[in-house]
Amino acid sequence: MIQKLIEKIQKTKAPICVGLDPMLGFIPDHIRNRSMKELGQTLEGAADAIWHFNKEIVDHTFDLVPSVKPQIAMYEQFGIPGLKVYEQTVRYCQEKGLVVIGDAKRGDIGSTSAAYATAHLGSVKVGDSLCRAFDTDFLTVNPYLGTDGVKPFVDVCRTEDKGIFVLVKTSNPSSGEFQDRLIDGRPLYEHVAEKVVEWGSDCMDGSYSNVGAVVGATYPEMGAVLRRLMPHTYFLVPGYGAQGGTAQDLKACFNEDGLGAVVNSSRGIIAAYRQEKYAKFGPEHFAEASRQAVLDMKADIGSVL
Repeated sequence: MIQKLIEKIQKTKAPICVGLDPMLGFIPDHIRNRSMKELGQTLEGAADAIWHFNKEIVDHTFDLVPSVKPQIAMYEQFGIPGLKVYEQTVRYCQEKGLVVIGDAKRGDIGSTSAAYATAHLGSVKVGDSLCRAFDTDFLTVNPYLGTDGVKPFVDVCRTEDKGIFVLVKTSNPSSGEFQDRLIDGRPLYEHVAEKVVEWGSDCMDGSYSNVGAVVGATYPEMGAVLRRLMPHTYFLVPGYGAQGGTAQDLKACFNEDGLGAVVNSSRGIIAAYRQEKYAKFGPEHFAEASRQAVLDMKADIGSVL
């Protein structure tokens, strides 16, 4: 699966992932009012507004980028109607040829991780039928429970040609409370990185493994260290734009061949119309603002690679 992502990155010349993390406050009034007029101020009304918002953004950006990353929590907050829209969004993006990274950060004991892996990446047998639930191409995974929690995901990656991105050094300000703690004289995130390499060693897809790593753009020095420790691991890089990460900050996450990382931007793209820079588009043309934000991000990253 990582080769599919790489091919799309090379085709679009854009190592970019659009984070489809819709909050109701991001959705322009004309969309929100239309959905709630039809379905009421209900979970169904909110979910319908999110779907129409997502669809317009995807329709205006799918030809520019290789991948999208819907954050499942933004859909779960609206219950079953929200999860249905999550699934609908995943399917629609795949129909548009996009690689879908499900951002669910799952991880638990073995049997529970196996069920999560089945739900998000694999298939489940129902009677004589083989059914797929969310069926994303990649999934973010939390490694806190160790190999017991990660191996079931790796097993599915190997059998289904899917991929995962394991949390290694995240972009949030308090990540260092645990991730930077010294263990045997080295920060914890380095130990996690070495395990990610180990887990991915028998899950290679060309020069890179289907077992990738989440490495935040907000800590460039650490990104450089992790790039050296993980030369054949693809990085999913959050933290660009709204969280403060710059193109120069994320340069170290890439290998010399210009590959090795895909950079996520969520609010910076889907809520671009709310920025002064893109105010000329207005709420009615929010998706056009998102398209321009992608073009600007592509140029920005390209300037340092």
